[in-house]
Amino acid sequence: MTVRVAFPLLGGWFWTGGQSYLRNLFRVLATTAADRVIPVLTVSAGAVSGAREAFGDLQGLEMVEVPRALSGRRIMRARALLLGRDARFERWLLDQRIDLLFEATEFMGWRSRVPTLVWMPDFQHRHLPSMFEWKRLIGRELLYQMQTRTGRTIMLSSETTRRECERFYPASRGHTTVVRFAVAPARSPALSTLVQRYGLPADYLYLPNQFWKHKNHGLIVDALHRLRQRGRLICVVASGNPSDVRDPQYFPRLLRRIKQLELGDSWRLLGMIPYEDVIGLMRGSIAVINPSFVEGWSTTVEEAKALGVPLVLSDIPVHREQTSDAVFFDPNDSEAAASALLEACERFAPRLRGEARAPNPHVEEHLRAFGAAFCDAVDLALRNATAVKIDRGPSFDGAPHQ
Repeated sequence: MTVRVAFPLLGGWFWTGGQSYLRNLFRVLATTAADRVIPVLTVSAGAVSGAREAFGDLQGLEMVEVPRALSGRRIMRARALLLGRDARFERWLLDQRIDLLFEATEFMGWRSRVPTLVWMPDFQHRHLPSMFEWKRLIGRELLYQMQTRTGRTIMLSSETTRRECERFYPASRGHTTVVRFAVAPARSPALSTLVQRYGLPADYLYLPNQFWKHKNHGLIVDALHRLRQRGRLICVVASGNPSDVRDPQYFPRLLRRIKQLELGDSWRLLGMIPYEDVIGLMRGSIAVINPSFVEGWSTTVEEAKALGVPLVLSDIPVHREQTSDAVFFDPNDSEAAASALLEACERFAPRLRGEARAPNPHVEEHLRAFGAAFCDAVDLALRNATAVKIDRGPSFDGAPHQ
């Protein structure tokens, strides 16, 4: 049976990682599981043109516009919390012949009549509560509590996050499944073109993360400062979304710090650049850096792995789960990060780069496994939905409904 799965735009337009995740998933489903899942992207009124620009080139993807009367997020949230369901939105989903809703940043209510598969990317609000405004912290915790206490199937991207989920939310035990995503190497401009376009040196390390606080860019800035004090000049190129909705001043503070330390050409900031350029700069780099404090399953790491690019990673459990072949460092220690950057340059600089770099030969195998695991999670969510009585409210005794 082919299942029609509805996907809202994850995190709106501010979370580029959510958009990348969906694009990658839709591609994998089209090539490995077209007979099992039909993805349907639900787009809020007024956002259709942007969605077509971002997703319109993908094969096998259906796109439908949510009527304006049904697309108010605050109203939908209020109905889900107070009434247990948004009956009007549910009827619209059923009219679209939706079999399952992919639920992530929204909650459809404990009485929802549309089966759901919940994706929880990570638990950074638990690990780093100080990085959240209290309203956002409470809102995210309430969302996770409601999702885990209502018998939903919870999809995690790693065994690390599965363990964390079941520790933080005991009601999720027996309702979790792991779907590790994989990515395919994309085409990119020639390295010589990119070096000229962005005015880059031949040798550089690359940090392509959004400028969000938990991504820990400041550690690399401090590490470069330490290296310059010792007369060791290393160039780090950084790109990504400069907007952090949790802390709009994070990026300006980082810029002031870079200026204060007079890093000069050691830190090259590119901002938002086309995805194909990101891939090309990865291919051309000595190594890719991810200094993050928290990840669920890092897209940056997966992209580098697929391209055959060496990695310099913060020593956190999920990075160890993703790969053992990297230079690791303590994400709280700028001296350790400086040593890791230096080691990466010494070890990896002689390797072939750009178009000459050989991709990971196991990419296709990993993509098929990703597609199959997601389809299995969909089937599990549908089976579990039949075991949950939809007319009951959430259990607040720590145990899931049966």
